[in-house]
Amino acid sequence: MQTQLYLLAVLIALLAGLVAGKGWERYKLRDGRWTDRRRLRETPHYMLGLNFLVDQQVDQAIDELTKAAGADGDALEIQTILGNLYRQKGQVSRAVGIHQGLLQRPRLSTLEHAYVLLCLGLDFRHGGFVDRAAETFREVLRLDPRNRYALLNLQKLHEGQHQWGEALAAREQVAEIDAGQKAESQPILGFLRNEIGAQQIAEGDLLGAAHSFASAIAVDPQTTPAYLNIGDLHERQGELQNAVAAWEQIVKASPNQAYLAFDRLERAYRAKGVPHRFAELCQRLIDINPQEWRARLALSRHLTSTGGHKEAFEILLAALPHHPHGLSLHQEIWKVMSALALDPALVQRYMALAREAVFYVDPHICTRCRYRSTGLLWQCPHCHEWNTFVEERTTPAKDVITELVPDDD
Repeated sequence: MQTQLYLLAVLIALLAGLVAGKGWERYKLRDGRWTDRRRLRETPHYMLGLNFLVDQQVDQAIDELTKAAGADGDALEIQTILGNLYRQKGQVSRAVGIHQGLLQRPRLSTLEHAYVLLCLGLDFRHGGFVDRAAETFREVLRLDPRNRYALLNLQKLHEGQHQWGEALAAREQVAEIDAGQKAESQPILGFLRNEIGAQQIAEGDLLGAAHSFASAIAVDPQTTPAYLNIGDLHERQGELQNAVAAWEQIVKASPNQAYLAFDRLERAYRAKGVPHRFAELCQRLIDINPQEWRARLALSRHLTSTGGHKEAFEILLAALPHHPHGLSLHQEIWKVMSALALDPALVQRYMALAREAVFYVDPHICTRCRYRSTGLLWQCPHCHEWNTFVEERTTPAKDVITELVPDDD
């Protein structure tokens, strides 16, 4: 009998626990009164607002969420979202007012406090209040030391101020939080170390700069500017052999960006009395990638400098189908044809290839925000992401390529 009573008591306790849990899930005590957590989700305005938000219809989302908030002015999540939407619309002062008002509420949990502070920091950053934004993100980290988003925003603020050491420290914390699960941190760490090295050179700390460049390459072997910079440093110190070795490493690490070292390598090979090595380097890159037009352009210029205009012209025509809209290619062809006294047959072959080309100056485009640049940038000035620029390529029409071979007549 006692056993049955004991089991009955345990069952009643479990049922009471379930009821209490369900009640806690639905109701929350705020300012001495209980609020229904589910009431907001049952209003059509809340669901409509979320749908408009997903469809990126900001104005409609604000209207519906404002109506939903009217059903319960204490709804923290809706007020926070509304502040974020006003920031998105550019109404920063209104967003700041909403988020600062939420911070005045008593008995915010640590998680709620950190989240609202994070939103307020984004408001300040969007409005250009750099110092206030940085301090707010630091306050988030005091409440939540592993808040990845606060660290990322701090990193971007430091980058904007060229405070590369502080930016690196923030990114290292992000990498520690990610624990190797995201590969995106390694290239960024490499670029930040490279920027520190460039800053150290400007300050006269050549030894520290060399260490920073080497560290950048160790973190990410594809940090191309670090190879360029450490080679420049060796050249500056009269160590030409070490400079050449550093620049040649780009061919192995990032062959698509080897063209950035062409001028340096050609100059160094001439100084060392082995100019033929530059032609061999260009040919090796062409063998690796038959569509490599920059190596052909560099090789043609090299041949032109030694009087090989005819051979240079053939190499340029071979490059043209792979990049028919590149202005630099056409300019080099015009120079070579002028040196060859505008041979009518050569001009005709060139015109056949170029007749449908629309020239542009080697455009590069950011894969994140689609920002365009005439040159390769390591960091996008619009979205501030690292190493996101690629060269936009245009495939030539088949009938243009076939006319590479001149007619019999």
